[in-house]
Amino acid sequence: MNNTASPAAVTFWGAARTVTGSMHLVRAGGKTFLLDCGLYQGKRAEAWQRNSQFPFPPKSIDAVVLSHAHMDHCGNLPNLVRQGFPGPIYCTPATRDLTAIMLADSAKIQQEDAEYLNRRHTQGEPPIEPLYDPDDVRKTMRLIHAEPYDRDSLSVGPIRHRFVEAGHLLGSAMVHLTIDQAGRERTITFTGDLGRKNMPILRDPEPVPPSELLITESTYGGRNHDGSEMLADDLGAVVCRTAERGGKVLIPAFSLGRTQTIVFFLHQLIDSGKLARLPIFVDSPLSAAATAIFRIHAECFDDETAKLLDIDPDVFGEQMVTYTRTAEESKRINAVHGPAVIIAASGMCEAGRILHHLKHNIGDSRNTVIIVGFQAPNTLGRRIVEKRPEIRIHDGMHNLNAEVVVLNGFSGHAGRDELLEMLTPLKDSAKKTRLVHGDPDEAEALGKTLRERGFADVVYPDRGESVTLD
Repeated sequence: MNNTASPAAVTFWGAARTVTGSMHLVRAGGKTFLLDCGLYQGKRAEAWQRNSQFPFPPKSIDAVVLSHAHMDHCGNLPNLVRQGFPGPIYCTPATRDLTAIMLADSAKIQQEDAEYLNRRHTQGEPPIEPLYDPDDVRKTMRLIHAEPYDRDSLSVGPIRHRFVEAGHLLGSAMVHLTIDQAGRERTITFTGDLGRKNMPILRDPEPVPPSELLITESTYGGRNHDGSEMLADDLGAVVCRTAERGGKVLIPAFSLGRTQTIVFFLHQLIDSGKLARLPIFVDSPLSAAATAIFRIHAECFDDETAKLLDIDPDVFGEQMVTYTRTAEESKRINAVHGPAVIIAASGMCEAGRILHHLKHNIGDSRNTVIIVGFQAPNTLGRRIVEKRPEIRIHDGMHNLNAEVVVLNGFSGHAGRDELLEMLTPLKDSAKKTRLVHGDPDEAEALGKTLRERGFADVVYPDRGESVTLD
C-alpha cells in the first residue's frame, strides 16, 4: 500500500499509563513526526532504559512539534538529535527560550551524575555516559523554529499544525493538526498539558480545538483543586504557623511555572500585610534564569498581571527574594537561623538543591515541607507525601519529623471539573479520544465521565498502542 494513502496513525510511546515522558509518534502522508520528546522519570534503571533507547530510529523522524518546555515533554530532544534526528522542531517563542535553559541545565546535571556514579564504579566496569552533553543541546537549539499562537503552519508533507494557548506554562500550547489524507482533511488535537482558569500570571486556556481524534492529558481526571484565593490563604497560613514555631518552610518546586507562581503569591501576601516579611530564598540558578525569561514574554501574561506589572514591577519578588546561583550561596542558607522560606528544585525531589535542604531540615519538627505538585510513584517526593518515618536522601537514612503539607492547588494542570468543562463541548466532533499523561485511577475516572457524557471510543492506551484515523 502506498504510504501517502495509508490512514493517519498515532502510537503512544510516552506518558502512556503514566504522567511522565510525553512522546507520541504520528504517521501521516508518508511522513513521521513526534508530538513531544520528554524524559521519562521513575526508577533509575527503567528511566535509563526508556530514555536512552528510542522505540523507533531517530533518523526516521521528519519533525517534532513541542507543546511546552517542561522536562517530561522536551527533555529528551538532545538525545534524539544525538542519535541522528535532523530536525526541524516547532514550538512557540517562549517555549524556545525556556527549552534552551532547561536543556542546558539537564545536560549539566547528567554530566555531574555520570561523574558521580563513575567514581563509585568498581574497577573494570564500563563508564556511564550521560544521555547528552552541552554540545548536543546547542545542536538541538539550532533546529528549533519558533512560531506564534493561532497560525496554521506547514509541519511536514501534507500536515499543518497550529499552536493554541494551553495556559499551563509560559509558552505552553495545545497542538491542532490538519492532515490532507487522499484529498480528505483529517484532524487531531493534542492538548499537551492543560492549564487552569483564573490562575495568576498566565492567560487562561483557549477553547480546545475540535477534531476527529482527541489526545488529552488526564493528570487530575478524578480530582479538583482549590481556587487561587483559597490557595494563597492556605500558603500564608502554613508559612505563618511554621514561622511562629521558629521553623523553616521547604518547598520543592519545578523551576518553571510553579516557582514563579509561589513567589507571586508570597509577594502578594507580604504586600497586603497578611504575611510578615521573612527571608525567602529561591535556591536555583535555573529558576533565576526562567524568571528573567518570564519578564520578556509579557505576551503570555493575563490582563491582571500585565496591569500589575505597570504598577509594581516587583511581582516576581526580586526586592524581597534572594535568588541564589552558586553552590556556596546555597550552602550559606544553612547558616540562616529562624524562620525562612526555601524554594528549590527539583519538584519531585529526585535531584537538585532541594535534596541538600531536605537532608539538613526534615529531622526538625519545627520545619514544614510543602508539596505543591504531583509526585510520581517511586520518587522521593511521593515518599514524603506518604509521610514515611524514614526516607533515604543520597546515601543516608533520615527521620521525617518535619510537618508535611500538600497544596495540590498550585498545580498547573486543570482539575477534574476544569477538564470536563473544556472537553465536553467536543463530544460530537471527537470520534476517538485517547487519555494520556495520567496515572490509572485519574485517567479511568476521567474516561468514565467522558463516556457518560456521550464520548465514543474513549481509551486509556498502553505504551506502544496505536490508533488510526480510518
